[in-house]
Amino acid sequence: MTVSTREIMKISLDLVNWKKIPSDSIIHVAGRNIKKVLITVDVSAAELMLARSLGCDAVIAHHPIGISALRFSKVFSRHVDFMVQMGVPKREAWLAVQELKKKFDLRAHASIYNDVVDTAKMLKMPLVNIHQPCDEYMRNEILNKLNSGRTRYVSDMIRSIEEIPEFRNASTRIKLVHGNVRNETGRWILVLAAGTNGGYPIAKLYYEYGISTVIYIHMDHNDAKKIHDEKLNGNLVVLGHLAGDSIGLNALADRLETFDVETLRLGLVPRLI
Repeated sequence: MTVSTREIMKISLDLVNWKKIPSDSIIHVAGRNIKKVLITVDVSAAELMLARSLGCDAVIAHHPIGISALRFSKVFSRHVDFMVQMGVPKREAWLAVQELKKKFDLRAHASIYNDVVDTAKMLKMPLVNIHQPCDEYMRNEILNKLNSGRTRYVSDMIRSIEEIPEFRNASTRIKLVHGNVRNETGRWILVLAAGTNGGYPIAKLYYEYGISTVIYIHMDHNDAKKIHDEKLNGNLVVLGHLAGDSIGLNALADRLETFDVETLRLGLVPRLI
C-alpha cells in the first residue's frame, strides 16, 4: 500500500480527531505513491539529501518551515483558550498572547524561511511539516497519564509523566525550574499544543489566578530567571523538548506503518530500547 502527502496529513489529524489543518502545518511539496518516509523533528537540506540517499519517497518534519513558519503565531491563540478555561480574564489572556506573537512574528520576519522548501522542490522530494496535531497527541497522552496517576505533590506529577516511554528513555530528565518537588501541585495546567511555551508572562498570569503548577515542554532561560528572581508563588515543570515531540511523531510513524509505509525515525527518542 502507498499513501500521498494529503493522506499523511489526514492521518495526523485523525490521531487527534481534528478536521482542519492548523496554520503551523502544511504540505510544502505534494507527492503520491509514498512507501518509505523519513520522520524528523527539524529538517534542512542535509536531511532531504539523506532521505534521497536512503531511498525515501517523502520527508515528514515536525517544526514549521517555509510558509508555516511565517504563520506559526496564529496557533498561539490557543493559549487564550487555556487561560480562560482556568479562570484568567479573557482580556488579560489576550494581551499576554499578543506580546508572545510580536516576539515570534519579528523572529519569523527576519528568517531565511524558504531555502529548505526550495531544496525539496529542486530534489522533487515530497515534504510535509506537521506540528500542532502531533503536539496535541502528546498533550492527550500526558493528560491521560496525569488523570490516571498520582499528582498530589509535584514529585508525584513528575514520576507519573516519567512513566511515558519517551520521557523514561530520554537522555534529559524532567526539570522543576521553579518551586519545590515537595510542594502540593494544587490546581495545575498542562500548556502544550499552543505553538510554543507561554514564557514568563503567561506563567505569571496562571499563578496570579490561582494555578499553582504550570507545565511547559521547554523554557527560555531568561523567562525562567525572571520567574525565579520575582519569587513568583508557584511551580514550573519543564518536560523536555525532544522527549515530548517524540511522543506525537512516534505515534504518527506507528499509524503510518499500519498502512504498510516504512518509517525511518531520525533523532526521535524511541519508545523501546
